[in-house]
Amino acid sequence: MKGPGILWMLQTAAGFSLAGPLFFLAANYLFAGRYAWGVSFLFFGLLVLYFPTYLVNRIGGPRAWVRRRLGRGGDDEAEDESTAADGGTDADRSSGSNRGSALERLRSR
Repeated sequence: MKGPGILWMLQTAAGFSLAGPLFFLAANYLFAGRYAWGVSFLFFGLLVLYFPTYLVNRIGGPRAWVRRRLGRGGDDEAEDESTAADGGTDADRSSGSNRGSALERLRSR
């Protein structure tokens, strides 16, 4: 896909809406000569600007969400293969002792 997608645009808009006030404060402090505060607000503004992208990358994109909701998690199959490669037995997998995410453990209740 060429160019930014809708998800990227939403992440950027969310980041700018959160980080905009911090950038404004950083500019005010830098122009007033209070460089320590200005640089710190600029640093935190950059962190907050990237936070929505980090969050989506951490929990997965829309395709991963749909796969999880439909129960077709490709991650589960890969996890079963890695457990078998690590010496896990079929009894371990069927008893549910393989380590899933906290979300998967909550869903199985």
